[in-house]
Amino acid sequence: MLCIVLLLLSPLSWRMGEVELPMQFWWKQIFLVVLLISIFYSNVSFIVPKILLKGKNYLYLLIVILGAVLTYGIIIYFEQFIHYPEKMHQVFNPDKPFDPNRGRWLPGDIFQLMLYMVSIGLSTSLALVQKWQKDEALRRELDRQRINTELSYLKAQINPHFFFNTLNNIYALTNLDVKKAQEALLKLSRMMRYVLYENQKNETLLSKEVKFIEDYIELMKMRMTEKVKLTIQIEEPKEDLVIAPMLLLPFLENCFKHGVSSQQESEILIKLEVMGETVFFETRNHIFPVNPESPEAKENGIGLVNTQRRLSLLYPDKHRLKFGKDESSHQYWVNLTINLA
Repeated sequence: MLCIVLLLLSPLSWRMGEVELPMQFWWKQIFLVVLLISIFYSNVSFIVPKILLKGKNYLYLLIVILGAVLTYGIIIYFEQFIHYPEKMHQVFNPDKPFDPNRGRWLPGDIFQLMLYMVSIGLSTSLALVQKWQKDEALRRELDRQRINTELSYLKAQINPHFFFNTLNNIYALTNLDVKKAQEALLKLSRMMRYVLYENQKNETLLSKEVKFIEDYIELMKMRMTEKVKLTIQIEEPKEDLVIAPMLLLPFLENCFKHGVSSQQESEILIKLEVMGETVFFETRNHIFPVNPESPEAKENGIGLVNTQRRLSLLYPDKHRLKFGKDESSHQYWVNLTINLA
C-alpha cells in the first residue's frame, strides 16, 4: 500500500499542466515497487530471522549498507536500460539537447534511498513484532500447560484428603449407629459421583458446588452432638455462575476438624452469599487441639495450602482471601471473596 501511494498514485497529483509523463517513468515506478517489495519480504523472511535475531548485529548492519549500495546500482542500471534520463529530459526540457554526461538529480536519488530505508525499517519492525508474538504465544502455552499440570496435581492431593476425613467419620459412626452410617454412605456415594464427574472439569455450576457443600455439611452433622451449635446461611445461586469444583471444601473440612469437641460446647458458622457475579464465603469455628499422633495433625493443613495455590492460579486479581484467629473469642475465621465474572 505504501509503495502504491508513494510511487504510483503520488505522481498523478503533481503532473504539471498538460505534460504527459513518458512510459519509461511508469516502468521505473513499477520496477521500484517490485524492488522494494522484494527487499521488504527478503528482510522479513530471511535476513532478520537468520542474522539479526541470531545476535549477528554487525553483520546485519553491513548487509543493510551493502544492500543500499546494491539497490542504488540496480536502479541506475535499470534507468540506463530503459533510457529513462533521456525520455524525462525530452518531456521537461524539450528545447535543450540531452547531455548523457550530465550529473544525476540528487534529490531523486536521496528519495529512492529513503524508500529503501523505510522498507528496511518497516520490515525489521514487522519481523521483530512477529518474533515477539510467537514467543509470547509459546510462553502462554507453556504457562497454560504448567498451570493445568499443577492444578491437576493440587486437585489430586485434595481428593484423597477429603475422602480420608470422610471415611474416618463413617468408620466412627459404625460403632455408634449403623443406620446413620448407612445414610452417610449413601450421601458419600452421591458426593463421590460429583467428585468423579465434576472435579475432572475446570469449571462447574455454582449451584452444583453449593449442593455438594450442603451434602457434606449434612454428612458432618450425623456425627455431631448437641454441644455443637451449627449455623448455616447458604444462599442458593440464581444465575448460572461457574466456579472451580471443590474449591471451598478445605475450609469446611477445617471447620469440622478443628471446631468440634465431644466435651466442650462450640459454634460453627458457614455462610455463603451471592451478589451479582461475586461470591462471599465465610466460616467461623472454635479451635480445639487435635491429637498430635492423628493423621490429621500430620497433614499440616495441606488442603488449605493447596486451595490458596488454586485460587492464585485460577482467580488471579479476582479473589481476596483473609483468615486468622480471634484471640478474644478463640475462634478461627475465614473470609473469601471471588469474582466469577
